[in-house]
Amino acid sequence: MQVESSLLPVPMSTEIAETRAQRIFTQLKPRTESPLFRVEFRAFTTLSSRIRLREGQIIVRISHLLRNAPKAVIESLLWILLAKLYRKPIPADAQRCYREFVGREELRQDLGQLRQTHGKKQLEPAAGAHYDLDEVFDTVNGEHFGGLIARPQLGWSRQRARTLLGQYDPHHHLIVLSRLLDSPRVPRLVVDFVMYHEMLHIQIPVIERGTRRSIHPPAFRVAERRFPEYAEAKAFLKRLHAVLR
Repeated sequence: MQVESSLLPVPMSTEIAETRAQRIFTQLKPRTESPLFRVEFRAFTTLSSRIRLREGQIIVRISHLLRNAPKAVIESLLWILLAKLYRKPIPADAQRCYREFVGREELRQDLGQLRQTHGKKQLEPAAGAHYDLDEVFDTVNGEHFGGLIARPQLGWSRQRARTLLGQYDPHHHLIVLSRLLDSPRVPRLVVDFVMYHEMLHIQIPVIERGTRRSIHPPAFRVAERRFPEYAEAKAFLKRLHAVLR
């Protein structure tokens, strides 16, 4: 694989990107006729890019934060996406080129600013029908964090989310718990545990290395198991998940 060595900020048009993608496809699958390609820049709040094959056409959607990236970076990303789509080895120089670019501090700052101004979650008040998240937070903070965690905005989700029972949003310093937990059928220790889990995200931030993000690094998992009723809480959540499925 060869990519342009220059990292000068010369943006690649969607037309050129589509032509490059076809060329990469031919190198990956030389005996297969190249499909049509459609490359789009979309207003994502992350650097994630997406690729899918639909009705004989490959659609590539790239974060608009990369619109002005050097041509070598876009070409490297196309190599990565197509290699993953067809389960081929990802060229090392493509990985290196892309990771070096997205690891730049100024790009991370742009991403953080975007998240702060877009996509803020809509919440229900912290005082739910059965549990008050302000009281839950204060209890967990005092018992497990020595009262040292700065209070985030707290609230219940508007929908009874089944797959995401809790979430910490670092860009808005916000903890959301699913309304599914605001029920007398859910033990208090389970609500405390989910709150504890999200508070650990405040104490132990995500580790980012290039394009890789470790949301639950080893230190997080060790700390999570220190919750006194860890086994009981996890068992209840496992049963809950099975019922919801």
